[in-house]
Amino acid sequence: MRFKFLGILAAVLLISACETAPEEQMSSTSSGASLSSSVSSASGAASAPSVSTTAPATMENAIMPGSQRDLVVNVGDRVYFALDRFDLDGISRSTLERQAAWLKANGGVRITIGGHADERGTRDYNIGLSGRRANSVKDYLVSLGVSASRINVAPYGEERPVAMGSNETAWAQNRRAETVVD
Repeated sequence: MRFKFLGILAAVLLISACETAPEEQMSSTSSGASLSSSVSSASGAASAPSVSTTAPATMENAIMPGSQRDLVVNVGDRVYFALDRFDLDGISRSTLERQAAWLKANGGVRITIGGHADERGTRDYNIGLSGRRANSVKDYLVSLGVSASRINVAPYGEERPVAMGSNETAWAQNRRAETVVD
């Protein structure tokens, strides 16, 4: 009887301690924006709309100026590219213009721009393409007045996907350049 009671108590405690976290949408990004699979006719680059998220103003949710979270929530930390492309479309340039303004307002911040590719193509090709993507972002930020000495570039190729899967939705999310605060 004692073991039966302890077993039931343990089962109840186990069940009550478990919480199911809400599922994230497969197409969500760290900037809170859903990826659009639309392709710009002018440049052929895939783009993601920028979405502002608001959170209650509590100590736990406070965002430190100049932090990665500040960049992600208030500016956007990534831009997207079309297949085999490294040129910037209008939405990407808009995001990078906000990043440049943010970097100017946070003068001591250094960043690394990680270039990424989807799983298609050889490893060497994807490393080269992701490097061209990261450099196109760096070049645009520099053209907007950000010092090149504050920007590092890291080509990751297909090694750091944000979306798993072998389909166009996953590939579109993985063809990106991501800005990370050092």
